[in-house]
Amino acid sequence: MTPAARVSGAIDLLAALADQPRRPADAIAHDFFRARRYIGGGDRRAVSDLAWGAVREHARLVWWLRRSGVEPTPRLMVLAHLVLIERRAPGAIFSGERYAPAALTAAETAVAEALRGQDLLHPAMPLAARLNLPEWALPGLEERFGDALPREAEALSGTAPLDLRVNLLKGTRDTALAALAGEGILAEPAPFSPWGLRIAGRQPISSAKAYQSGLIEVQDEGSQLIAAVTGAKPGMRVADLCAGAGGKTLALAMTMANKGRITACDVSAPRLSGAARRFARAGVDNAETHLLEHGDRWAKRRAQQFDRVLVDAPCTGTGTWRRNPDARHRMGAEDLRELAAKQHEILAIGAELVKPGGLLVYATCSLLPEEDERQVDNFLAAHPAFSVLPLASAWEQAGLPGAPPGEGPYLVMTPARHGTDGFFAAVMRRG
Repeated sequence: MTPAARVSGAIDLLAALADQPRRPADAIAHDFFRARRYIGGGDRRAVSDLAWGAVREHARLVWWLRRSGVEPTPRLMVLAHLVLIERRAPGAIFSGERYAPAALTAAETAVAEALRGQDLLHPAMPLAARLNLPEWALPGLEERFGDALPREAEALSGTAPLDLRVNLLKGTRDTALAALAGEGILAEPAPFSPWGLRIAGRQPISSAKAYQSGLIEVQDEGSQLIAAVTGAKPGMRVADLCAGAGGKTLALAMTMANKGRITACDVSAPRLSGAARRFARAGVDNAETHLLEHGDRWAKRRAQQFDRVLVDAPCTGTGTWRRNPDARHRMGAEDLRELAAKQHEILAIGAELVKPGGLLVYATCSLLPEEDERQVDNFLAAHPAFSVLPLASAWEQAGLPGAPPGEGPYLVMTPARHGTDGFFAAVMRRG
């Protein structure tokens, strides 16, 4: 593809994302390139880098476009990215020739001229745009980070490493390191998870023998630690109430050494089907799936039967913006309110399942207090039988090595402090 054709591809990909605001962006991108098999690997990466570059800088680019008197469109977002960030002259690219974007209109030419030579950051930018954050999330992130917000915001705008979890049912971390090295994939132990590996840059993990054999799983280190502090041990009965595709279920089954029983629950049948396939590849045989449906009395019939219950609640995903930059502007204040209500409801269901002396773990991949500490406070006020097990105690009781990554009662992981996605977890014991 010519450089101009790559720009056309990026504009089309951004348009596809804009047309399906509620569908996962990675699924849209997958279908986009599958329908364009003529785009080779190098061109696919170039198109993706340009499109995702515009998505990552969404707040700043939108501010500049509106300052220039126009509303953002996929075409204008790419134009602004080329001029402000890549410092490219757009005239030759927007030529209207074969496979190139249509020639710039007089209004678009004026926008390009207004942006030419400008720095991406401008003194007149409001705080949210300067930090590349959506307005709806700014109050909660300011509450969370205070003076450290600029550093955390910069980390949230960066790119994430590739984290792996070694499946101890199949081998050791040293075994996995050697297997990956044998295929030319260099990894290093993750700093906190005793089963974690970290790889810089992009690597073809899905085609590696270590992955195909179930020796390794792709899982952010912060997500691994949520499973770790749950403290699931062999012989226990465990419920993963929002299991999704089963990533944490796999980690829990591993800590249980395939002994005992774990039930992976979710409201999505396709996600649970995918989880079952992952169980088989990982050699997990102590896990079952259960589809939660409206009117389902599964939880009522199993009240106080579980040693451990993990509620990995649906959330805004603010902690995963490095991997899902489109989520910044696909969510809003109303979504936050709706999710907070749903979290409250699911947490109450999870509490019913915990036996006396058992643990309830509430977790999110959000950094907003409304979805984290505030939810826990409200839950404890309504459920006096439960009390917080401080992180240091939960870490020790789970048999994890070293000290936990942080102080205070809860597990809070952030990109800037820990190099992980943003995660929150509260461990609570039923008296």
